[in-house]
Amino acid sequence: MEIRTNIEIPESVSYIISVLNKNGYEAFAVGGCVRDSVLGKKPKDWDITTSANPLRVKELFEKTVDTGIKHGTVTVVLEGENYEVTTYRIEGEYTDNRRPDSVEFTTSLEEDLSRRDFTVNSIAYHPEKGFVDPFGGVDDLRGKKIRAVRNAGERFREDALRMMRAIRFSAQLDFELVEDTFEAIIDNASLIKKVSAERIRDELTKTLISEHPMKFILFREADLLRYILPEVDVCFDTAQNHPYHVYNVGIHTLHAVANIPNDRVLRWVMLLHDTGKPVTKTTDEEGIDHFYGHPHHSERIAEQVLNRLKFDNKTLRKICALIRHHDRNIEPSYRSVRKAVSSVGEDIFCNLLKVQEADKRSQNPEKLQPRLEKLGEIKRIYSDIVSNHHCLNLKDLAFSGEDLISMGFKPGKEIGQLLNALLEAVIENPELNSKEKLREVAKNISLSNLD
Repeated sequence: MEIRTNIEIPESVSYIISVLNKNGYEAFAVGGCVRDSVLGKKPKDWDITTSANPLRVKELFEKTVDTGIKHGTVTVVLEGENYEVTTYRIEGEYTDNRRPDSVEFTTSLEEDLSRRDFTVNSIAYHPEKGFVDPFGGVDDLRGKKIRAVRNAGERFREDALRMMRAIRFSAQLDFELVEDTFEAIIDNASLIKKVSAERIRDELTKTLISEHPMKFILFREADLLRYILPEVDVCFDTAQNHPYHVYNVGIHTLHAVANIPNDRVLRWVMLLHDTGKPVTKTTDEEGIDHFYGHPHHSERIAEQVLNRLKFDNKTLRKICALIRHHDRNIEPSYRSVRKAVSSVGEDIFCNLLKVQEADKRSQNPEKLQPRLEKLGEIKRIYSDIVSNHHCLNLKDLAFSGEDLISMGFKPGKEIGQLLNALLEAVIENPELNSKEKLREVAKNISLSNLD
């Protein structure tokens, strides 16, 4: 890994630092922007720390926003871009294990850096003076280590969310947690119960969509998972003695997460898709494990988890729909694929195939090749169906409720039943999708058989 010892900062950041310096104050770029720059990555935003108090910062710049002025943060706006400028500070007690009860401004940069979470986030940088790194953050970047600043237990008792952030950074950067930091997470794991559901959701998501989602196992190893996702935690205790499986449910789940494209919805689908297995497990006379009906139970459990974590309804519905259908058997035939698309929905069918592929890639590799070939044929057939504009839903049906009424059918539920029957006929035989042919089909359908 290339570690940069001389980083470039945007002109606007240099300008803010120079204005503060010219008026007698210290100022440095700090935190994640410095970390990412040292690693050769482009920072999403730039934060500045200064010895100037917030009111003085507001006086020195034409346009500012009071982002968190009580805690020392003012947003400076330059050419439409926002830059957070925060006064050096020391923090009081964290009686709620989440936020400081009080904040006191200081003139010491080292005191300010000492309150931060991890050494890699406690590096300050000045375009002329270079790095200020009292806790060895650059060395930890070079060694690919996540280490809490000073006493790890104190850092986590101050803000319990930092335990999840440690694992998230490990997954995003592919770094290892140093032993004392990892042990401190285990010792303080129960404090995570004091963190809001939204914060937990966001850290879980960032870990899942990282480049190294297998690091998610650290939540289990650090004893956090039983507090934040007990429904997933129990999966690691659920063996799968079955010819198509080589992992327990939990390890299979993480492989499935890693095997699907990096998308928030898809990765949450894979994390929760088998949560119904622990409650549906049975073992037959030959010692083979079965999980009959687990998609239904997984969907129900997923809905509970996603509601608890305050997901929006649109995302929840997408995730639950894919979980509901994830184990659906689709044969590589035009009829079977059309029926599957009609039932599942065109909007998520392609994602369902991704889910099924990731699921299969995370099972027994000796059984994989023919299953991938079958999926490949299903994808080919679906592509042909789309290209040829096969009717897969009521809106593409060449016959409407008004057409049925004009034939003499009475408005009401029978119209809906008839339309669904016509759709089924077209799915069976796409050539029937014309007004003339569907009129004949409708004449031959007995309403008594639709109830």
